[in-house]
Order: sequence, then structure tokens, then C-alpha cells
Amino acid sequence: MSPTEQEKIGLFIKKLREEKNLTQEAFASLLKTSQSAVARIESGNQNITIEQLMKIGEVLNHNIVSIQNTIDFKVRGGKKLKGSIATNTSKNGAINMMVASLVNTGTTTLRDIPHIEEVNRYKELLESIGVKIRWTHNDTALEITPPKKLSFSKMNKEVAEKIRSFTFAGAFIHYTNSFALPHSGGCKMGERTVASHKYALEYLGVTVETKESFYKITHQELHPGTIPLYESSDTGAITALIAASKIEGTTTIKFAPPNYQVQDVCFLLESFGVKIEGIGTTTLVVHGKKDIHKNVEHYNSEDPIESMFFISAGIVTKSKLTITRCPIEFLTLELEKLKRMGLVYQVSKNYLARNNRTTLVDITVHPSHLTAPHDKIHTQPFPGINNDNLPFFVPIACFSEGQTLVHDWTWENRAIYFTELNRLGADIKLLDPHRALITGVKRLKGAQIVSPPALRPTAIILIGMLAAEGESYLRNVYSIKRGYADIAERLNSIGADIEVLKGM
Repeated sequence: MSPTEQEKIGLFIKKLREEKNLTQEAFASLLKTSQSAVARIESGNQNITIEQLMKIGEVLNHNIVSIQNTIDFKVRGGKKLKGSIATNTSKNGAINMMVASLVNTGTTTLRDIPHIEEVNRYKELLESIGVKIRWTHNDTALEITPPKKLSFSKMNKEVAEKIRSFTFAGAFIHYTNSFALPHSGGCKMGERTVASHKYALEYLGVTVETKESFYKITHQELHPGTIPLYESSDTGAITALIAASKIEGTTTIKFAPPNYQVQDVCFLLESFGVKIEGIGTTTLVVHGKKDIHKNVEHYNSEDPIESMFFISAGIVTKSKLTITRCPIEFLTLELEKLKRMGLVYQVSKNYLARNNRTTLVDITVHPSHLTAPHDKIHTQPFPGINNDNLPFFVPIACFSEGQTLVHDWTWENRAIYFTELNRLGADIKLLDPHRALITGVKRLKGAQIVSPPALRPTAIILIGMLAAEGESYLRNVYSIKRGYADIAERLNSIGADIEVLKGM
């Protein structure tokens, strides 16, 4: 009987090990596993993940597995970055405004929308239910015109399962009394709660039933109300805002985080003629309008998370780098933390974004000697450190003298992915699923890593590779393409050396 595929892989690994004159015990030590596990692998009696195969390939200096139809990055690290790079507009702002556009029965043109996978997913879902949506203005804007009725039965369920589809609930309730949405997707960082969305909608007369694979959402009569958000959730606040915008009367949303994406949606709703009091505070008062029919052109704002990506990249590569068009209101605390760690930087005079609401600056970082902060780095609802900005402190901490405690309390599993930087020579100890203790090192080295199934952890691995000596391979970079447009090309424009490999 011919050997199974698993047995073939095991025999191949055994052959490579023997060619390296490694005993099973020595090989196990390099893999940080047991000799018995190696024996099971080589005999074909051990299930092996792609990540494990990549690790084995790295140890044996041989490509064990090839992932077809993927895009990989080959990063030649240790290069100084230089010049300047502009911050792109926001992923989260874009997708949330795409949803908010549904409350306007006229045509909404959203300007400065990034070409990223997440936007494409939302566009596909909207098209599947009958929304007219197309790229305009040389493919930099989305023109959105909803129909009188949405075709919920034709919803692309495959797409809906990949995104945070519950964010559509606040808009969909104005089209029908009953519909279903699949459980949320997005980054794989633990279960995504919809509690803040669900309870907010309940105050407006909506019932949400949780089924095995979907949510059933129904209502008889919508009414305004006072909503104490169950948690200070950006997306929960946005769902409440969108829902309240078309309910006549006054709805008060308490404990709303005044974060950038929440403000972006407020600005768009105001352009529809919806009066909103308290923008930039934790209490929003929405004066709903039953009929909204306007042709509106509105600009997306810049992404503070992307600004932080480039700030982190500049720091770990010890570069002088200018990041332009940074929304300073949403980066001030991050910069304060970095200042106290020893970062030398300059901030330009303020200027307005194209939406005439968001304040921008140019930030120049300089090569600096950083030390670990005396206390932990953790997230809080805005104005605390942004949930999505926290991971960028991890590669920074890798090059900071001393030990840094990073507490990522929001996501159940995200901190686990931080330890992937150990493959590059970092010293990160996972204390529990939320806390990582990072000891600064002098240098990182190249390695081969499969992208985690989450955007920000993949981004920080790429940043680590930019600083690492030698060549690194970041396999299957779809996760990073969800949130960053043309990131390899843009990094190369400021001195990085990244080769895009297709179908390797």
C-alpha cells in the first residue's frame, strides 16, 4: 500500500534531518518540542499545521511546503527608511460610512476610499442585496445609491460571514421588520461580542435573537430612546447612531467613545441633515429624520492606525522618517508614551483634512534610544491608547532597553500572536492570553513566518522583519491586505526592500 501524504511528508522531513546530521533529539530541541513528537511526525502519525511545516523548513533550511495562489513578501531587512510617507485614509471610517450611506435614499459619494480587501468585501455584500455602488473619480471614491427595497434573500452569505456583518443592523432595520445576519467574521482573535449592538437596538424597539449560526433581528415599531452603551464600543456606538438617525425624535447615546470612526460617521450623518449634539464627547444626542434623501459628497478622514504603523516602522529601523497627514487627536497619547520612552520626534503645525473637520499634522521621528516604560502599556476607549494601535508598541518594545508589559485586554487571543516575533529573535513571554512581557534585544534576525489570521499581528511581524538582519519571508499576506493598500510598494518608496512573491 502506498504511503499517505502525511507519511510522505514525514519521510521527506526525516531525509532532510539526516542530511543535516541531526539526531531526532537535537532536531526536537531546535523545534522546541519533544523527541517523541519528532518521531510521530517522521512516521506520519502526527497532524502538522502549515505553521509547523514552515518552522521545520526554517530549521532545516528547506522549503517544506508551498502555498499556492497566495501572495508572500520577501523582506530584506535592516534597511534605513528615509524621506516621507503620507497617511492613507481610514479603513474603519470607510466601511462604517459605507453602511451609514444606506440611510440616505439619495446618492452618497464617499471620497478618498482606500483600495483594500475589507472595502471590497463590504462593496460585494452591498451589491448582492441590490445597492448600486461603483468606483468613481479615478477609482478614489465610491458612489452609493440604495434601492427602495433591499434583497435580503440574495445576500452573499459567504462574504457576510467574513466581515462584521452585524454592523449593518442599524441600517437594515429601516428597510424591513425582519431579517437575519450571520455571526461576525473579520480577524480571528476570539469571539466577537455583539452585546453593545444588541442592547443598544433593544432601546429602540428592536429584538435580537441569537441562533446557532445567525442573528434574527425583528421589530414592530421603532422609537427613540436613551441608550447607555453596554460597553464603550466604537462599532456599537456606530450601530446606535445609524439606527437613531432615521427614527424621528431625540435619541441619547451615553458612554460612546469619541473615536475617529465614530466621529467620521457623525460627520457623514450631519451631511445628510441629521443634527447630532456632542460630537467628540461621550454623550451623543441624535435628532432623527424619518426621510433622508440628499445627494451628498463626503470625504473620508486619515487613518491614525496607519500613521502609527509607519511611526513604529521608523522607530525600529532607527530611521529619520516623516509621516504626513497624521490625525493628531487620535495619536496624542501614543506619542506621549513614546516620548517618555525616549523617542525624539517633531510635530508640524496643525492643518485640516479634506473633510474640513479632522486636524492633521506631520510627524518626524528620529533615531532614538528607547527604554521600557515604568508601567504597563494598555488600551482604553478613546482618549486612551487605541485598540488597534497597541500592537505597534510590541516591535517598539523589542528594541527598548528593559522589560515592557503589554496588556491587550480587549481581544481574547491577539496577544498570543505577538509571540510570533520570537521567530525573529525577539524575547516575548506570554503571561496569559492578554499579557505579554517583552525584554528588549539588540537585534532581530530574518525568519520565515506564516501570517496570522489577523490584520494588526501580521502588520507588526512585517515591521519586525523590516528591522531584522538578513532575509525574511512573510507568507500569505492576505490579512495585511485587508487594511493596507499597496503596503510593500509604499514601504519600498521610503527605503525598504520588499519583494512581492505570487503563488510561491
